[in-house]
Amino acid sequence: MREDVKDVLEKYRKKLGKRIKFDNYKPGPVVSREYKLFRKETTTGKRTFYEDLCNFSEKIIKVNPNEKDKLKLKRSIDSAHININLGGSTSLAVLVVFSFIILAIFVALFSFVILGELKLLLPLFLIIIGVVLLKPLSNSPNYIASKWRLKVSNQMVLCILYIVMYMRHTSNLEHALKFSTDHIGGPLALDLRKVFWNIETGKYSTIKESLDHYLETWRTYNLEFVEAFHLIESSLYEPTEARRVTLLEKSLGVILDGTYEKMLHYAHDLKTPITMLHMFGIVLPILGLVMFPLVGSFMEGIRWWHLALLYNIILPIAVFYIGTNILSKRPTGYGESEITELIPGYNKLRGKGTFSIILGVSILLIGFLPLLLHAVNPGFDFEFGMFGKFLGYNDGVGPFGIGALAFSFFVPLGIALGVGTYYKQRTGKLIKVRDATKVLEKEFASSLFQLGNRIGDGIPAEVAFGRIAKTLKGTPTGEFFERVHINLSKLGMSLKEAIFNKKAGAMLLFPSSLIESSMKVLLESAKKGPKVVSKSLISISAYVNRIHTVNERLKDLLAEVISSMKSQIGFLTPIIAGIVVGLASMIVTVIGKLSGLFSSFAVEESAQFNVGAIVEIFKIQEVIPSFYFQLIVGVYVVQVVILLTILYNGVENGPDKLNEQHLIGKNLYRSVPLYIVIAFIVTLLFNILAAGIIGGIQQI
Repeated sequence: MREDVKDVLEKYRKKLGKRIKFDNYKPGPVVSREYKLFRKETTTGKRTFYEDLCNFSEKIIKVNPNEKDKLKLKRSIDSAHININLGGSTSLAVLVVFSFIILAIFVALFSFVILGELKLLLPLFLIIIGVVLLKPLSNSPNYIASKWRLKVSNQMVLCILYIVMYMRHTSNLEHALKFSTDHIGGPLALDLRKVFWNIETGKYSTIKESLDHYLETWRTYNLEFVEAFHLIESSLYEPTEARRVTLLEKSLGVILDGTYEKMLHYAHDLKTPITMLHMFGIVLPILGLVMFPLVGSFMEGIRWWHLALLYNIILPIAVFYIGTNILSKRPTGYGESEITELIPGYNKLRGKGTFSIILGVSILLIGFLPLLLHAVNPGFDFEFGMFGKFLGYNDGVGPFGIGALAFSFFVPLGIALGVGTYYKQRTGKLIKVRDATKVLEKEFASSLFQLGNRIGDGIPAEVAFGRIAKTLKGTPTGEFFERVHINLSKLGMSLKEAIFNKKAGAMLLFPSSLIESSMKVLLESAKKGPKVVSKSLISISAYVNRIHTVNERLKDLLAEVISSMKSQIGFLTPIIAGIVVGLASMIVTVIGKLSGLFSSFAVEESAQFNVGAIVEIFKIQEVIPSFYFQLIVGVYVVQVVILLTILYNGVENGPDKLNEQHLIGKNLYRSVPLYIVIAFIVTLLFNILAAGIIGGIQQI
């Protein structure tokens, strides 16, 4: 080091030394808030069960994906922040296939050694399952990334709205991005934090470079989002205020118009796949159940568990897979936003659900009572009037009786009430808070317009809140402004404390990210004078009204499809399934009566008719018992209600988990009891009819 430089450094070191003790000074880590949040949520966050499986599988057998899939898998892993290596999903898929093959071999050997007969149906089925799972498991990062993109895209309109709101009064992209990140939450906030993190780590030198790199990942999926951001960036270089504001408003218009156009095409193209899914995944399988009581008589070896495997495992998986494919094509940028993280005492409002478990298990035990009674006392049974035996076991096979069938209705009822009560307890209070907040948000745009006008007239913001509260008295918005006014006038708080105080702030009663961000814009713009505050609030009001208008148009487009799916859940599926169970129980009753009737004829050695051949046809032991048949159908109805609810909530609202769980609980409470009532009434009527027919045959 040069001597003159040393002298200068020493000179200023002595001056600073009078104020700072260099010997005791220890510099702290220079880490931004965004980096801390990002590292907490991604780098040091807990790995998911899927990530653990992939990493475990790669240690046992490492299989790399083919070259064609590598690039897409890498993009999916990066975009969804999945903590696995490139070959993790492929290794898991291969390991699962080998596991199913080994299990199939073990089952085949077990049947040959223990049972003395080589049965290949189940081993073959296990091998087919393993082979079928190979491709989906290999591409599972793509599926996870698709769900991630759906969640992210659900927040895009709000993201652009918050950035435009902030830059309307302060032309600073970095601050606007941070403002948006603080309010949208969820996966998009995490992506935006990564934009800042890439600058912190030196990967990019400017916010524009980092942001443009992120936007490139969305060019294929949502061009409107990319164009809106580019317009926002362009506004930074405009020489006049009018041109800058015009570009900002244009950016919001671009993403709203693009979303509406995409949703228009989606709504038109949605009707055919939804109809096919309903017909081939729900209606036809349920109607096909009518013939299964007869299948056992004509085809030996068909048992109730084969039917359960088809209807309670394979069909629901197929319906879920097709449904998720329909949802994956949903246009990005529109949907309900989650506000649960803003609700004070969120964990207290979200119930435990302990009672639901006790309720569900108790009702399930009632449903399985016929099996328990037979297991304890195989000879237990009694006559049940014109309907025959109550349990109706035949040579240890059954139960075939109408009493056992009546008890079986408690099984789907127990599942429905258990799951439904659990979701109602978990979401009941939260959904009320959110519904109240939605009402407030609906009114808030016009209130902001009034507030902006009052402030623009020269009235201080503190006084304007009180006057607006009187005008809107009796409404949720009036309550919000009244709380702010009380905090200002009676508690002596500042405007910021009156709104955001953690103990008495108005935001505690109305946990809305839209309202919170609007109030923060008010506080930020207040630093630049009342005219800026007025313009900002009036602009926010206009933006919110535009978004509300587009959302209402989109709901109109989807109304027919949503109405059709709701009718399927509400009454079509329960009614069809209930009638099918009634028909099946009548068929089983008739077969049982005819089997006993023809057996008695066979004993008498009728010379005129070959009664023995008829007896071989009507073998009650080969028929699927109505008890198990109803269990399969009832559980399938529960599964269909849950799957269709997930599907129509996804179509209407996007990945809104709170609303999805609330709707599942509500629909299970309505649809499954309706199915049970219809099935019970139809069963009773058809069995009375069957008893009359058999009585007539016996008289002949």
